[in-house]
Amino acid sequence: MSGTINTSNSVNVRSSDIYRSREPLESNQLADFIQETLALTKRLFIQLQRRPSTLIAGIVQPLMWLVLFGALFQNAPQGMMGNDLSYGQFLGAGVIVFTAFAGALNAGLPVMFDREFGFLNRLLVAPLASRYSIVAASAIYIVALSLIQTAAIIGVSAIMGAGLPSLTGLAAITLIILLLVLGVTAMSLGFTFALPGHIELIAVIFVINLPLLFASTALAPLTFMPQWLQIVACLNPLTYAIEPIRYLYTHPQWNLTSVVLQAPWGSISFGSSLLILVSFMLLTLTAIQPLLKRRLA
Repeated sequence: MSGTINTSNSVNVRSSDIYRSREPLESNQLADFIQETLALTKRLFIQLQRRPSTLIAGIVQPLMWLVLFGALFQNAPQGMMGNDLSYGQFLGAGVIVFTAFAGALNAGLPVMFDREFGFLNRLLVAPLASRYSIVAASAIYIVALSLIQTAAIIGVSAIMGAGLPSLTGLAAITLIILLLVLGVTAMSLGFTFALPGHIELIAVIFVINLPLLFASTALAPLTFMPQWLQIVACLNPLTYAIEPIRYLYTHPQWNLTSVVLQAPWGSISFGSSLLILVSFMLLTLTAIQPLLKRRLA
């Protein structure tokens, strides 16, 4: 008795079926990543809702800086800061940038506490579509807080007589804060995964925070500084966020070629400042990639 094999009944898998099956898989991974990021971001905002003092302090403190420093130098000669600026008008840009910087520098603390209390380990063993959702959630949370603080400072500055930039100026301020916050948040998260605990992270934050403030043009113009400090201030990324914002307050008509800073080595335009901030953001994001791959593996 002979048997025959009927090949017509065999299952043939066509390449088009494989490609069609891959497309939903990729879209599902993207949807899962977005869902995970939103869920982790919501968790951070729930924590903020339970501890609103964090947000209140983050708004009140820069407003106190604005009011107290403005009052301290209110009798300074008009024009001492250049361009017939009062010190209150001069200080507003510095307070905006320093507040965003300080908040972004603290971005790693929630992740560090999750790491120490074991919640981060639970996330790492969970079937996440991408563990970078942990980093993305922290960035979204800090950006949102920074924009809330910036809006409060701009509003109070306007009430105090500093005025308001144009709509395009406000959009430019938002972009500047976004670039700075993303770069500093990446740096903070790098410290979080590189340092052993929150004590060391807080120590690094204290060491970096005030020196970068005083080594920038937040509190005094570049011309007030000795030569060596001018060079340091012009190497400080905060200066390239402060000066464009300050220029927006004093010049309703501006463009990317407008000169916002006279550095020791030449003139810095508005567009060059943005390019420096973009480079700083990309540099920090690139620098932490190997560390994140090791720690989130």
